[in-house]
Amino acid sequence: MSKYTVQVSTGDVLFAGTSNRIYIKLIGAICNSGPHHLHTVTGFWAGSEQTFTVECKENIGQLLLVELEAKSPSFMPLIDDEWFCSKIIVTTPEGDRILFPCHRWMSCEKKLTLRDSVATLKTQDKAPELMAHRQENLKRRRQDFNWRPFAPGLPQVVCAESPHDLPHEVRFSFTKEKEFNFSSIAAFMKLKLECPSYATWSRFEDLSRLISDKTKTLEYVEKIWKTDEFFGYQFLNGLNPMIIKCCSKLPEKFPVTNEMVKSFLPDTSSLESEMKKGNIFLCDYERLRDLEGNEIIKKKQYLAAPLCLLFSTQGKLMPIAIQLNQEPGPGNPIFLPSDSKTDWLLAKIFVRNEFNEHELNFHLLHTHLMGEVFTVATMRNLPSCHPLFKLLIPHTRYNLQINIMARSVLISEDGVFPKFTAIGNNSMMTFLKRAASSLTYSSLCIPDYIKERGLEKIPHYYYRDDGLKLWDIIFNFVFGFVSHYYVDQDVQADDELQAWLTEIRKNGQLEQSQAGFPKSFCTVKELAKFVTMVIFTVSAQHAAVNSGQFDLGGWMPNFPSSLRCPPPRQKGETTRQSVLETLPDVSTTVNAIAVVYLLSQEGSDRHYAQYNALCYVRDHGSRVMRGYVFRRPVTPNQLCNRNSR
Repeated sequence: MSKYTVQVSTGDVLFAGTSNRIYIKLIGAICNSGPHHLHTVTGFWAGSEQTFTVECKENIGQLLLVELEAKSPSFMPLIDDEWFCSKIIVTTPEGDRILFPCHRWMSCEKKLTLRDSVATLKTQDKAPELMAHRQENLKRRRQDFNWRPFAPGLPQVVCAESPHDLPHEVRFSFTKEKEFNFSSIAAFMKLKLECPSYATWSRFEDLSRLISDKTKTLEYVEKIWKTDEFFGYQFLNGLNPMIIKCCSKLPEKFPVTNEMVKSFLPDTSSLESEMKKGNIFLCDYERLRDLEGNEIIKKKQYLAAPLCLLFSTQGKLMPIAIQLNQEPGPGNPIFLPSDSKTDWLLAKIFVRNEFNEHELNFHLLHTHLMGEVFTVATMRNLPSCHPLFKLLIPHTRYNLQINIMARSVLISEDGVFPKFTAIGNNSMMTFLKRAASSLTYSSLCIPDYIKERGLEKIPHYYYRDDGLKLWDIIFNFVFGFVSHYYVDQDVQADDELQAWLTEIRKNGQLEQSQAGFPKSFCTVKELAKFVTMVIFTVSAQHAAVNSGQFDLGGWMPNFPSSLRCPPPRQKGETTRQSVLETLPDVSTTVNAIAVVYLLSQEGSDRHYAQYNALCYVRDHGSRVMRGYVFRRPVTPNQLCNRNSR
């Protein structure tokens, strides 16, 4: 007779414990132990670790799998008290301790089969039982996770209308779900927002009194938002540091002449010579061209598609010309810093109305929707024993649920965008299709994208400096990880891995040749770069475009979600009052601020979630990297003094 010691760990999450009867079967290479009841008087409670002995009448051979089954307690036969099993550790008669990770919920009359924590490629699985488990694992996942179209031309999404359609293991904790299902009133209370009774702003001082509880960064932004220096700084280190690029030749649609800007350049220089030196930069919001503005409270809203020219000088990035629409002409003047203060300020506000470009393209599409593609493809194609599944699963936590809720709360027909932004729903889908058609592999790989935009040398570009360091850290770790499991031939032979890439390309709408995504993996280095891109996108890049939203966007004129007047068609007509009348109304302002506040908040269970993810990866024979948030708040000394940051 052989005796096995079984240690059962129940997860330390809300309602993890159970009064169900739990049975275990040990499956070996020769035979199995048959079901054994794990008898306990007290039941399995949250956070508990309980030890049992399983006796086998004969030698079962090498231990391959553990099967769990739950049955209702005899005194409550119709009750299903779900159980969250964290892990099973089995000590064999020979003294070997074998870890079987679980980290899943289990209901009555269901069987759950676990394999040990060792990461294994398909070609390394020799036992028929392990191959069958691998196939069954993917079969179940493909039933749980399916694709559905979101909109023509956009990445597909998970087939789930509600978070409750998702399996438990990829859903929010109870705490986080309660936090996200908030009312605007609750957000107003947290922010101490004071909503005036009037609809239109009569002076900027009223805006200043809107938020009682301000961060230091928000207070600073409020003081300096009008300055050209801070305006330019935000293209490098603000919410959207991805649209700026070096300009070596002006586009025909932006006919800035040397005469227009020579007073803003060095005395002996010219626009052409500064472009040759790499000191002229362009921000082009072409994706917003010709989009129809939304209506908010039956009031027409307006969109611009600006072009902004900037000059890098003495460590500062200064705007020198702004055109508010794509087609040049008499009704589309080029605004200059030498124009009246109100003309120049309003032109900059129309550029700062990049709310739509930032939120829809670089936030929603580049991080959330692409992250969802990576997540669903991972769940459908990489079994739990695959090395890359173990590496990637902590980084995909919450992605599916947050995206489902975003589609419901933010971009649905009655969501935030149709209610409180100038772009609305119809123009939003047109914009997203344009953004998706321009999404490339290089735009998701920060070293390539920095080089592609000619931003290797511009000073004080902290997004680049910090981002490249994080990319290198992640790449070095990932390269070491995949090199442990693969040589080039193994990469080419791994059909699970190649199927994962194929689903990402197909369902991410990335098959067009100009997108530049790999069609297959041939080398370890190619694989390491792609996996680095996935991890960077859902962690560091998302932090860069998300975490600073309230600090930089809580002062509405610096990040307006909508504008109520069309772009000025000629110079000299803008007044202080017309600037205020162009800004969004009070209701739109407070609701937009509440949204950026919510999106910027760190969940109260973040550290618990990190702990849970670490436990998962630890138990699955891998490691996880943390600390990707590299958003640095802006303080008065940061604009030019790197050491003071």
